[in-house]
Amino acid sequence: MAFPNLFSPYRIKSTEFRNRIFSTGHDTYLPEEGLPSEALIAYQRARARGGAGLIVIQVVGVHETARYTEALLMGTSDDCIAPFRRLIDAIHAEGTKVFVQLFHPGRELLGRPDGVVQPAFAPSHAPSERFKVIPREMPVPLIGEIIAGFGQAARRMAEAGADGVEIVASHGYLPAQFMNPKVNSRQDEFGGSFENRLRFTREAIAAIRAQVPQEFILGMRMSGDEHDEDGLVEDDSAAIARALAPDLDYLNVIAGTSATASGAAHIVPSMANAHGYVAPFAQRVKQATGKPVFVAGRINQPQIAEQVLDSGAADMCGMTRAMIADPEMPNKARAGRADDIRACIGCNQACIGHFQLGLPISCIQYPETGRELQYGVKPRASIRRKVIVVGGGPAGLKAAAVAAERGHEVHLHEREAQTGGQARLAQLLPKRAEFGGIITNLTAEAERYGVTIHRRSEVTRALLERERPDAVILAAGSRPHMPPVEGEARQLVHAVDILAGRAAAGASVVVYDWMGDWTGCGIAEKLAGEGAHVRLAVNHHCAAASIQTYIRFETVARLHRLGVEVIPWLRLYGADGRTAFFIHTPSREAVTMEEVDTLVVNAPNRQEDTLVKVLEDMRVAHHLVGDALSPRTAEEAVYEGMRAGLAV
Repeated sequence: MAFPNLFSPYRIKSTEFRNRIFSTGHDTYLPEEGLPSEALIAYQRARARGGAGLIVIQVVGVHETARYTEALLMGTSDDCIAPFRRLIDAIHAEGTKVFVQLFHPGRELLGRPDGVVQPAFAPSHAPSERFKVIPREMPVPLIGEIIAGFGQAARRMAEAGADGVEIVASHGYLPAQFMNPKVNSRQDEFGGSFENRLRFTREAIAAIRAQVPQEFILGMRMSGDEHDEDGLVEDDSAAIARALAPDLDYLNVIAGTSATASGAAHIVPSMANAHGYVAPFAQRVKQATGKPVFVAGRINQPQIAEQVLDSGAADMCGMTRAMIADPEMPNKARAGRADDIRACIGCNQACIGHFQLGLPISCIQYPETGRELQYGVKPRASIRRKVIVVGGGPAGLKAAAVAAERGHEVHLHEREAQTGGQARLAQLLPKRAEFGGIITNLTAEAERYGVTIHRRSEVTRALLERERPDAVILAAGSRPHMPPVEGEARQLVHAVDILAGRAAAGASVVVYDWMGDWTGCGIAEKLAGEGAHVRLAVNHHCAAASIQTYIRFETVARLHRLGVEVIPWLRLYGADGRTAFFIHTPSREAVTMEEVDTLVVNAPNRQEDTLVKVLEDMRVAHHLVGDALSPRTAEEAVYEGMRAGLAV
């Protein structure tokens, strides 16, 4: 077997997991009215069917004050037992074990029931920096209610058929707030000394044990390093683990805290972080406690998980985003088909990014995720047709793969020597090399389903007349466009030309970022890293405004360390000599920047849709997708490619 450790069974108490792969508890925005929905059941069933050994269901509120979003599952009433049983039974039917996370966010609250900000409760008056929440200190009776809520919610999950529950003491949520002396300034039995700060969690553990069967598993998720000056560090967390381990069946370790920008970036770590970077702390916890230890944090490939397990750092590996990107990842790895795995690239765009937009979970590479009820099964084509796909970027590759999977004869024509479109440039940005995995994954998917890929092939009217396709999918992408700029701007270059190596920048650079996306920040970081003095003029309220929150935090941190000066709310209107002219958009006042050797522009592209008129004249059925329809991101391109592949 290629991965002997990963696919060895593992036992805690009387529960045996078929392998060492687990899906960590993660928000999906799929619940409805605080309960598991059919969409959530279908989502988790797909991961169970794909071979996961354990699925940890996302956070379940244990008290009414825990409602941190409107999409939170709630375990505060016996009415939840039957809906949870349907979810748990569906997962068990596929051979996967089930734990459920028990949760209270404390001060880390962002829900708005009835449209107004709800009050937050925490151990002390300790405002949350990130969400600007000012909590009320919990009175002792409320603490007792919440502790009892942990026990009652655990009893309900046990009655619903779960194999265990997990107290969420990670990421600066309520148990961690009690543990942290910089957050908990109480002077009663729940504050002050180390033992008093552990009292809340100890009593929650006791409340759970009192209401569940003896063989029911109880674990705790915890952060090692919260990556903040006021957060817990690994020494603190190791001491907490040693103190609580005798009362727990396992410990599940991660990093970060929700409370701050620096800490939140580790909740769902991006491609800028090393693979398996939490494993050393997991090993420390395992050695200190002798308990089973689970770990997560950029373990996106079976090879990485195998290394973690082989080193003895942990007993189970959380591979959540790996199974968001490819629900069949465990089955493929077990069958020796690791090359067929659609590897997660750590972009965060449609998984946690969707949650933060109030949208159901998905994946930019695999839009079927979160949409299993609509797209989980692709119908075979009733008539086999000849389909030509124009363009080998993400939209075209996905369209071709889906159409071929359904049984069509598919020919993809890419005018360049390589597939990938703009993703080939995106992977050249700092800390973005892994984004190139989307090209590898989608190209392999298309080839696996039998798509014939024609490279260096331009689709013309003559080619269409010769091939006589039944349908054409136009996925030709978009082309760079330089907006009109007044003056004699000889120092003006497009960001794409810098990235592709077609232009060089001088010692003093202004990057004008209309988009607020990866490219503007990436070019600024690249040039500053090469020694240039860089000013980033952003036509937005902040740098990286269009990027997922956690990755924005990391990006802004790197720009700051490199000395990049960020000036928001600017619109470029002119350039002359070594001077660039802007308008401050809220005030409409002029802003001038002097001593500019190079003015780099990151502006909207223009769609490449010149074949539309040809196809209309020829009366050929066609579908316009991705940037060829309207320039946006890879997520929209892949989603529309899937839809087109289903429509032909």
